[in-house]
Amino acid sequence: MTEAIIKGLALGLLLAISMGPVIFSIIKQSISNGYKGGLSFVAGVAASDLTLVLVSNVFTELFNRLLRFEKIIGTGGSLLLIGIGVYFLFFKKLTIDEVGDGIQLKRNAGDYVRIFFAGYFVNTLNPGVIAFWFTWATAFITTPVNERVALFVSCLSIVLIADLLKVFLANRIRKKLTLKTIRLINKVSGVILIVFGIVLLTGILFYKN
Repeated sequence: MTEAIIKGLALGLLLAISMGPVIFSIIKQSISNGYKGGLSFVAGVAASDLTLVLVSNVFTELFNRLLRFEKIIGTGGSLLLIGIGVYFLFFKKLTIDEVGDGIQLKRNAGDYVRIFFAGYFVNTLNPGVIAFWFTWATAFITTPVNERVALFVSCLSIVLIADLLKVFLANRIRKKLTLKTIRLINKVSGVILIVFGIVLLTGILFYKN
């Protein structure tokens, strides 16, 4: 059991430090929408990871069949990233009240629900994330169930803790930012998401068999 937990912690650390659109989105959401927005996005990502872990472990064969549609899923995920990037780059408008040296954003429950689902779908439609969970679920398929549970629970815990740290660190930075800087971060984040989406789409369309 101890060995399974150690493996899970190592696997979680690997995923937590990997560079991808999700990490930039978490930081961007935290800076642009405050810690509540960041937490909503992280909750969506965590729900997505949990969904993928359950599906890849309980329905391994189904998940294997799902990967046969990698091009379709990957194309959809790429277009979603590009669409979100275009939105942040050209259409996103901030509604704010300036309070002291920080910025307090006007958000309602509906906004946080939308941010939650943005996190869920950005993560779920990333073929790299799908492949990651399926690969490791397959690698540990002969491991006893109780050890697999311990392994993936410890893995998801590390990923969640790392994402929460990103939210709170970004929130501390946000308190020192001006409206102009936050708008610039929105545009930079949009460019990053567009680039990730284009690179992902190019790889799927031209380099996948």
